[in-house]
Amino acid sequence: MAQNIPLNTFKTVALPVTTVANTVYTCPAGVTTVVLLAQVSNINTSSTVDVTASHVRNGNTTRLIANTAIPVEDAASLLLGKLVLETGDGFSISASANGSAELALSILETSNG
Repeated sequence: MAQNIPLNTFKTVALPVTTVANTVYTCPAGVTTVVLLAQVSNINTSSTVDVTASHVRNGNTTRLIANTAIPVEDAASLLLGKLVLETGDGFSISASANGSAELALSILETSNG
């Protein structure tokens, strides 16, 4: 029996970034996801934080941005355009210090059925 997935669903993923490269979002089965916005904020009041964000597919990691310095109490967009994620694809991010960065992803999930 087919899954009952809404045609279009907008979501926000917001979370702190750690020093471990974590896949913070994985595209579900039967869905194509468009990452509309990927922004990271440096919430540290005294140090620059370096951020790396990646697209993950079948164990292969492709860096979207690598070791990019985000100034104190500033923010940066991790994408210049949109990013399409297919079923099983992931979005991964890490920072040079725990407790120094926060991520916001705005996504659109679209049913493939």
